[in-house]
Amino acid sequence: MIWFFKKLGAEGQSVVNKITWQRAGRVTEPGRYMFRYGWLTITADDIAIWRQFPEASFTLVSLPSDPDSPEEFHLGAFEIPASPSLDEH
Repeated sequence: MIWFFKKLGAEGQSVVNKITWQRAGRVTEPGRYMFRYGWLTITADDIAIWRQFPEASFTLVSLPSDPDSPEEFHLGAFEIPASPSLDEH
């Protein structure tokens, strides 16, 4: 199960939520998955990125939906964490 949701920061501004492959349950097939407050659609391209970069995190994007329907999400831009430098040890 995925545990991200939209929240507001200290000044009432939206916080950008990110999701990792681990938090997405390491899904291996594209599809529409149950999300904490709705549905998350994961594509084959999203999974391909996670397979190449397992530590990548994607921006969680909310899609328009009917007010009485569960929220719909998909993955947006992704970020690859920098590898620790050998000088940092």
